[in-house]
Amino acid sequence: MSRQAVPAPAEGARSRTSGRVRVLRVLAALVLVAAWMAVSARGGPTFGTISEVTNNDQTSYLPATAESTVVQNREKDFFGSDTIPVVVLFVRDSGLIAADRQAVAAEASRLRAVHDVTSASPPLPSKDGKALEIIATVRASADGSVVVDALRRSVAGHESPGLRSWVTGPAAIGADFGAGFSGIDGVLLLVALAAVFVILLVVYRSLLLPVVVLLTSGFALTGSILVVYGIGKAGWVTITGQSRGILAILAIGAATDYSLLLVARYREALRTERSHWRALWTAWKRAIEPIAASAATVILAVLCLGFSDLNSNKGLGPVAAVAIAFAFLAAVTALPAILALLRRAAFWPLIPRYYDPAAATADEPRAGRLWSGIGRGVERRPRILWIATTVVLGALALGLTQLQANGVPQTDTLLSPSQSVAGQKELGRHYDAGSGSPVVVLAPQASATRVLHAVEQVPHIASASVYTGTRGGPPAGMPGVPAPQPKVVGGRVLIEATLTVQADSRTAQDAVTTVRSRLRPIAPTAKVGGTSALDLDTNVTAQRDLRTIIPIVLAVIFVVLALLLRSLVAPLLLIATVVLSYGATLGVAALAFRFGFRFPGADPSVPLFGFVFLVALGVDYNIFLMTRVREEAKRRGTRRGIVTGLTATGGVITSAGVVLAATFAALGVIPILFLVQIAFIVAFGVLLDTIVVRTLLVPAASLEIGRALWWPARLWRRDGAASPSGPTS
Repeated sequence: MSRQAVPAPAEGARSRTSGRVRVLRVLAALVLVAAWMAVSARGGPTFGTISEVTNNDQTSYLPATAESTVVQNREKDFFGSDTIPVVVLFVRDSGLIAADRQAVAAEASRLRAVHDVTSASPPLPSKDGKALEIIATVRASADGSVVVDALRRSVAGHESPGLRSWVTGPAAIGADFGAGFSGIDGVLLLVALAAVFVILLVVYRSLLLPVVVLLTSGFALTGSILVVYGIGKAGWVTITGQSRGILAILAIGAATDYSLLLVARYREALRTERSHWRALWTAWKRAIEPIAASAATVILAVLCLGFSDLNSNKGLGPVAAVAIAFAFLAAVTALPAILALLRRAAFWPLIPRYYDPAAATADEPRAGRLWSGIGRGVERRPRILWIATTVVLGALALGLTQLQANGVPQTDTLLSPSQSVAGQKELGRHYDAGSGSPVVVLAPQASATRVLHAVEQVPHIASASVYTGTRGGPPAGMPGVPAPQPKVVGGRVLIEATLTVQADSRTAQDAVTTVRSRLRPIAPTAKVGGTSALDLDTNVTAQRDLRTIIPIVLAVIFVVLALLLRSLVAPLLLIATVVLSYGATLGVAALAFRFGFRFPGADPSVPLFGFVFLVALGVDYNIFLMTRVREEAKRRGTRRGIVTGLTATGGVITSAGVVLAATFAALGVIPILFLVQIAFIVAFGVLLDTIVVRTLLVPAASLEIGRALWWPARLWRRDGAASPSGPTS
């Protein structure tokens, strides 16, 4: 009896050890969740303060070496401070009366007393006798929205009956543009989270899992915004309203995508493992490589924006990289910890059942009839499918001929009604359309007369004058008016030229180009700036970025894919399909923008941002597919591996694509043309990638290539050698 009782203490010791291990695992999971909750507690309130480090001033987008930036920085030497003009316009359609002139003159005095307003001109009458304008200047360092609101309150409080008024000009347009981003921290997040929650309910048919995944996305968002606020406050990057919106979308969308992949693997493992701990560990090991590769691909792709000459693009790279990094960290730490604590109950009411691993079907991924049928269909006719999808995508890409991405007037970027846009249009009816936003020329004093004469001869320049220390007075040289002396600073004078066309129009940019070309032989050191020059330099720089950054992004993604798949052929195939998908998406977008939405055009940065996000995110789904295909090909051969990989990942990748498309589509609630266009491009492109490219084109082309897909890796030579299951390619 005593000999038979010997094993009991050992079994008891193992039981106690197992119990301690379980306790340690639970404690570790609790610590991880508590750590992420602490991060959220710090990062959540940052939503209310990140606007402090947000800069939507167009001059901050350009590098310091840009010609318009140089002029902007030197203007303060003439005006005493760095200022931005604002135009206060008064109109009586039946013609001005004496009381109007008195009221507007009194208003000019009140405007000079507004905090951060450095000057205000006397009322300037229009030639048609129906309008008066006051040209004021606002400190560039001031909060433009606060100053413009103060100006509007002052004007509204002293209006004469029948005399309409507007506060417009660059400062007001900038303030209204910034107000367009006001919904980023509220409406955008609510729309994005609501869309994701509904999709997750449909995907999981579970009550807890959608909450768990959204909690993971919330951890990613609050953690990333905390870091972004820190680097913005330190002045390391330029944070704009655009980058703030993209930060939120990327953090939520990427974290949800990574969570979907891990949960799908966990569900599979629960069917073959009795222990939920072991199932979770198995799922984590199988999911970590594609998730890490996906995150690395997107991070490296967005960091390529650092090669841009636009500070706004350079700033977006680190912001987006931080969002993806936190999405990765939350998905591989916080999500497993929560799942470990919830055990199988996380899937309630559809809890995965355990199947005996010895069963014949235990080794087969379980998929629904839909994806099994799609897999068989692709396997039967791969050549017809890849040729047909390539032709269709190529035809869609022909829409690129309709793409107009050479810049949009800033007044057209605001899709919601604004006083500044309405005032700018009214201004053009009574004055030269460029009034209040002059072309500014810094010229050597010795060349001032010749430069002034050359500028006056440029088409679409109504008048030009040398700055004498005051703005808004009569131009120099008018009969009966003594010619004041020009203000000279450092041997240079400042010349202001009024345009006959709207200052943010394409024609105004052409006028700036002409001014620069005509001044080059007369005064080689002259610099041309102003609102129109800023627009021109921004567009030219954005177009140069497009040519520079795209090849770098493709090279980086190729290297990542080659290391991940241990192949040179597969990465080329994946990149080619994603680029084809991008071309088709941009072609459809060009047609939709021009003939559907009737947009006036697109910013030159739209194709670049669309490329970076679509290629990086499109490769994501191919990574999810091809890592599973490679895993299955080692056991079953390439042909069966492709079909099995497509069948096993079809549901989760499609769900991930729909989630990401929905989150990017949420950007459309922000009434800024750039964000609406990016929302359409990425949402449509992601759906095209997941439904057509990843489902049909990639697997069909891979079947056509066969085992050469893995060249020169060992799998290419030993494909299916150890696998008895089915023929190899």
